[in-house]
Amino acid sequence: MSLVTPDIGLLFWMMLSFIVVLLLLKKYAWKPILAALSAREESIDSALKAAKEAKEEIAKLKASNEDLLKEARSERDAMLKEAKEIKDKIISGAENEAKTKADAIVAKAIEDISLEKKAAMNELKNQVASISLEIAEKVVRQKLSDSKEQTALVDTLVKEINLS
Repeated sequence: MSLVTPDIGLLFWMMLSFIVVLLLLKKYAWKPILAALSAREESIDSALKAAKEAKEEIAKLKASNEDLLKEARSERDAMLKEAKEIKDKIISGAENEAKTKADAIVAKAIEDISLEKKAAMNELKNQVASISLEIAEKVVRQKLSDSKEQTALVDTLVKEINLS
């Protein structure tokens, strides 16, 4: 049982060595350990603050990005609307121009057809007149080949002239 119950001398030396270790730790180890713990606590606090600031900055950037996206979408919509209006104006202008040109071409064609018709009618009248004269000349030659017929025709014509 002597192993279980300590001696007074043993207790004294154990206490003395404990106090010496405690003093040595206090003088040489506690300050660096506490300084390291303090520095670690400060770095953790600064990291937490930086994380909080980064989170706030990210929230601001998200809000800014959303605003930029809304603005970009509205600008895109405005540009699309403007492009559609320009397209409609160009199409309308092209349709009007095409209609005007088509109307002008139709009017010119009608005028050309009318002129061609008049020219054809004049040519036809001239040809009919020419053919009629040739026929009349041939008929008259045939009838007037005889001198009796010639005198009878001259007498008839003279009578008609006197009657008129």
